[in-house]
Amino acid sequence: MGTELRSVSRSPRSLPAIDATYKSREVEGIVDLFFYRRIGFRLARFFARVNFTPAAVTLVGGVVGIVAGHLYFYRALVVNLLGMLFQVVANIFDNADGQLARLTNQQSRIGRILDPIVDHIIWFSIYLHLALRLQFEGFPRAIWAVAVAAGLSHAAQAAAADYWRSAYLYLGKGGPELDSASNLNREYRRYTWRANAWPKFLLGLYLNVTREQELLLPGVRQLDERIDDNFAGQIPAWFQSRYGDLVLPTLKWWGLLMTNTRMLVLFVVFLFRQPVWYFWFEITAANFLLIYLVRKQEKISRSLLGLLTTQKQSA
Repeated sequence: MGTELRSVSRSPRSLPAIDATYKSREVEGIVDLFFYRRIGFRLARFFARVNFTPAAVTLVGGVVGIVAGHLYFYRALVVNLLGMLFQVVANIFDNADGQLARLTNQQSRIGRILDPIVDHIIWFSIYLHLALRLQFEGFPRAIWAVAVAAGLSHAAQAAAADYWRSAYLYLGKGGPELDSASNLNREYRRYTWRANAWPKFLLGLYLNVTREQELLLPGVRQLDERIDDNFAGQIPAWFQSRYGDLVLPTLKWWGLLMTNTRMLVLFVVFLFRQPVWYFWFEITAANFLLIYLVRKQEKISRSLLGLLTTQKQSA
């Protein structure tokens, strides 16, 4: 599968504390910190002891999430709430797979690719079953166009939020470097369909998502390139501090584009028996928030690009 997609494991004999399994406390929501991460940590420790891989945990969570989507098809509120319980379990597994990877040092490119793919499949199940439910309730066929518009909106919001978080972890915290579409494309071309069909397929999906992210937040990509040019990828502490100061005020707003908000909206629309409202939430309120945050992030990126240009000229 190539060295880029491999992972290295170690014995869970001395597992780090729960804080070591967070990406960063700042990007973790309150519900994540005090519910999902705590349960996920316990599960991750269990999975480490029984030699479960993060990919296996991801796939199990995906199956549970797909079942949750199916349960949203039915009109009975009790069944819908059962579906939400299944989705909560899927979210716990989604947390546990990353925590397991960090606990056992099995972090890998394939894990980073597989996790969002499974997440998209879960939400595809949700959108599909909600649209089918609305059609059976008597909505015109145009409801499918509304569902597709909502799904595409969701995909753009999720891609931008994930890219923003990765950028904060790298530029503000010195975490893993950002993947670029140009580098991924070169790597993709090195694989052949005959010898490397599976990694090439996964990398192709990841490449398309990365292109979408760079299209939504081009300033982040430019910052990454300028950092590499100015400092050979070694981000100085003063820049990390400056980036964090500018970006942190937007953190809570980006958090609203994450799964927890969507779960709350789903609960409300099921309670009022108006699942179509969920689609309109994605198309209107969530998209308006995305536009605001993209413009805010681009303004921050332009400011920092100007600072880096001035700093280089005076050096």
